[in-house]
Parts: sequence; structure tokens; C-alpha cells
Amino acid sequence: MTGMNERQPAECWLTDMDGVLVHEGVPVPGAQDFIQALEKSGKRYLVLTNNSIYTPRDLHARLRVSGIDVPPQAIWTSALATAQFLDSQRPGGTAYVIGEAGLTTALHEIGYVLTDSDPDYVVLGETRSYSFTAITRAIRLVEAGARFLATNPDPTGPSVEGSLPATGSVAALITRATGVDPYFVGKPNPLMMRSALNTVGGHSESTAMIGDRMDTDIVSGMEAGLETVLVLTGVTTRAMIDRFPFRPSRVVDSIADLVAEI
Repeated sequence: MTGMNERQPAECWLTDMDGVLVHEGVPVPGAQDFIQALEKSGKRYLVLTNNSIYTPRDLHARLRVSGIDVPPQAIWTSALATAQFLDSQRPGGTAYVIGEAGLTTALHEIGYVLTDSDPDYVVLGETRSYSFTAITRAIRLVEAGARFLATNPDPTGPSVEGSLPATGSVAALITRATGVDPYFVGKPNPLMMRSALNTVGGHSESTAMIGDRMDTDIVSGMEAGLETVLVLTGVTTRAMIDRFPFRPSRVVDSIADLVAEI
């Protein structure tokens, strides 16, 4: 096994989106320089997000408004990771889905049929309009034997007005009603990192993961065998690092500090 001090220089970069490239909708200084450097170098990279609401094309458009130009094919969401997982587990299956276009499009693209009649899976994703009727249907389908999957475990999401209940909170509601825990595909599950590596053709010993959260980005990168770089432009502050039983490979102030490495 390759030791931390024997790692190869990063030839592939995975980076979280919120807190690394943008913070509350505002671009982080140096983010566009970093993406431009990657594009110019020809190195493989993906921008990762647990957000399953939007398709890569949607996120590409939203990032461009912020002044950051990331091609759609360089964006990897928990919805895409969930679809890849389902395709590997039960190709051509059926699912009852609670979620938005990012998730339903990803499942359609792998040939899944979306149905509320005896589906193989109940798949829960992010949405801004959770329906009591839809959640009730999901509960009954899980009780009837459907396998329970969720895109990500985040309990809350941000908004201008404050926190919003997110996938993890709604999953907890379904679990409390059924006694069945979901399988979460997104971060901190290292499966999210491995699916991204498979997609971009990277190798763990020469890939770096940049994130702003110790409890999702850094732990999942570490468990997937990647070099981990914590930036201090998001959730985790320098003072918080020692609270965790694991450490990032290194800590930098922001993604601007990494441009020269590309």
C-alpha cells in the first residue's frame, strides 16, 4: 500500500463545489483560475456535489452565472452516483422516486422505469417540495418490500431564509415509520469518490480530493485512498480540525493556493 509520503503527484483532481468553488452563491477567489488551469493542463478532474436536484447542465449554467465555467461533463452529482450504483446492482430495474430533474434524468438515462407499482427501489433525493402524499407512498412501498436508497445523508440544506430540511431528514422520517434504514450513496460514503474515479478514469494513488468539510469531503476522500486537501473557505475552520479523529493530508486557506500545482 502506498504510504502518504510516497504518493504520486496529483494527476487527477476531485473537488467539492459548495464551500470550495462557491460560497453561498458567490465565487471563491481563485476558483475560476483553478478550473482554467485544469482545462489548460489537460488533467482529469470532476466537480462533486451531494445536491441531486440539478442535472450537470443545470449546474454548469448556475456556475457560469457565478463566473466559473465548468463543462457539464466535469460535474458529478450524488444523483449520477446513485444511478451508476443502481445500474451496477440491478440493471434495467424500477424505482419510485422522490426528487427533482437531476435524479429522474439520471435514472432515465440508465434505462430505469419510474413507477409507484411494486418498484424494486424507493429512491429518495433532494427536492424543494416534499409531498406528504409521496412520502406516505414511499413508506408503504418500503413496508411492502421495496429496497430503500437515498442520494445523500445531509439533514439540512441552505437557503436565504435559513436551513431547509433535506434528504437526510426526510429519510429519517421514512426510517422511523418503517424501521428500514436507507443506503446513502453520496458523501461521506466513499462510493461517491470511487464512482467519480471510475467515471473520470483516475487512480486513487494519484488523485487529490479538495473539500471544505471534514465530516463529508475529507473522510470520504480518506476512505477512498485519496490525498485530501481541506480548504478553509467553507464549513470547517482551522480550530475545528482537531475535533476529528482523522486529519486531511494538508490544509490550505483556499483553492487559490492550489492553482500553481496544476
